[in-house]
Formats: sequence, C-alpha cells, structure tokens
Amino acid sequence: MEEKKKKLVGEGVKFDRIRRITGYLVGTLDRFNNAKKQEVNDRVTHGTK
Repeated sequence: MEEKKKKLVGEGVKFDRIRRITGYLVGTLDRFNNAKKQEVNDRVTHGTK
C-alpha cells in the first residue's frame, strides 16, 4: 500500500507579508514617501520567544 504523506495546513500556499503601518495595511513600502519610510525605520520591534 502506498504511504500517504501528511500535509501541514498552509503548506505550499504562497503569501505576501502584510503589515499595518501608520494605520494602513501594506505589503511593500515602495509607494511611501521619505517621511513614512523614516517612520517605519524608527519603529520599535518587539521580539518573540
């Protein structure tokens, strides 16, 4: 009998990173002006364990 492989939920699904920046949902920063890009760079990142 052929062995079935278990597939994880979401495996093989491609997605873009979506972030909420200054109230907007964005995938890339290419449309931001210099002030918004600087605001993104100044943000504090919180690590996860």
